[in-house]
Amino acid sequence: MPELRKDPIIDRWVIISTERAQRPVFLAEEEAPPKAGLCPLCAGNETMTPPEVFAIRPDHTPPNTPGWTLRVVPNKFPALRIEGALNKEGVGLYDRMNGIGAHEVIVETPLHGQTLYTMNVASVQNVFVAYKERTIDLLRDKRFKFIMIFKNHGAVAGASLDHSHSQLIALPIVPRRVFEEINGGLAYYKYKDRCVFCDIIAQEAEDGSRVIYENEAFVAISPFAARFPFETWVLPKSHVASFLASGNDDNYYALADAVSTILKKNNKLLNAPPYNYMIHTAPADLASVPYYHWHIEIIPRLTKMAGFEWGTGFYINPTPPELATTFLREVSLSEGA
Repeated sequence: MPELRKDPIIDRWVIISTERAQRPVFLAEEEAPPKAGLCPLCAGNETMTPPEVFAIRPDHTPPNTPGWTLRVVPNKFPALRIEGALNKEGVGLYDRMNGIGAHEVIVETPLHGQTLYTMNVASVQNVFVAYKERTIDLLRDKRFKFIMIFKNHGAVAGASLDHSHSQLIALPIVPRRVFEEINGGLAYYKYKDRCVFCDIIAQEAEDGSRVIYENEAFVAISPFAARFPFETWVLPKSHVASFLASGNDDNYYALADAVSTILKKNNKLLNAPPYNYMIHTAPADLASVPYYHWHIEIIPRLTKMAGFEWGTGFYINPTPPELATTFLREVSLSEGA
C-alpha cells in the first residue's frame, strides 16, 4: 500500500509509492526503442492493460476491443490505490495516511506514431472531454478532494511509454502548489475585489507583447514571470474557476484549438521538444469562487533544474517571454510554410 507523508516544515505531502518502483523503466534516463506490436496502448493490445473505465467508440464496439478513438484505463503501476480507507494518523511529530486515490491513463489515440500536435482539433477535443467525464465520475467518491490532470511527452519529460497519452490522479488532499495559487488569488481579491487571472488577461490583451494566440474563448500567453523558456499558459477569457465549468463542447473545441496551436508551434519552432502540461483547476469545494481561474500550463523541457533552482525555489529562464512570444507568433502553421 502506498503512503502519503507530510513534511512538517513546509506542509508538503509526498507520495511514497512502492508499486511505482516495480516499473521496469522507473530509473531509466531514456526509454528503450519501442518493440513493434508490443505497445500496450496500441489498438489490438487491449488485453495488455487493465479494463477500460471510459472510451470513445464511434462504431459502438464492445469494451476492451479495437474500434476506439480514445480509451481510459487504470494505470498498471499506480502512484495511489483506490481500495481502502485513508487511516490518517500521527507518527511522533509526523503525519501520514494510506495512499488512497485513483491513477488513470488517457490513451489519446489508437495510432502509435500519432501525437497531440499531429491530431486534428476534434480529436484533441475528445481528450478534454475524457478529462471532464473521468473527473465528474471520480469526484463522486467523497474521499477525493482534487483531480490532477497532466501530460508527460517524451522520456525527458517523464513518459515511460512513447504512445501518446496523458494521466489523471485523484488525490485525497489538495496539493500545496494549488493552495499557493488559490491563496495568492484570494489575497489579491481581498485587496482589489477582482480576479488576478482576469486582470492578467486584460493587461496582456492591452499590452499584446506576450499574447501568442487567441480564439473566441481562450487566450495563450507567455507569462510575465515565465519560469522556463517558451512556457505558455492557456486560459479561458471569461472567469471560470473550475475546468469542469468550461464543460460545453464548443468551449472544449476552442480549448483544443488553442492547445493544439501552441503544441504545433512548439513542434515546428523547437524541433518537437519533450514537454509537460498540467491543468490547474479549483478543488471540488471551491469550484465557483470569484478569485481563482483555471488554466493549463505548457512547459517545453528545454533546460534542466540544477542546485540553485532546487535550493532556492527560484528559476533561471534564458529566454525572455516577450522574445518567446515573438518567435512563436512568427511560426506559420499553414500548409507548405
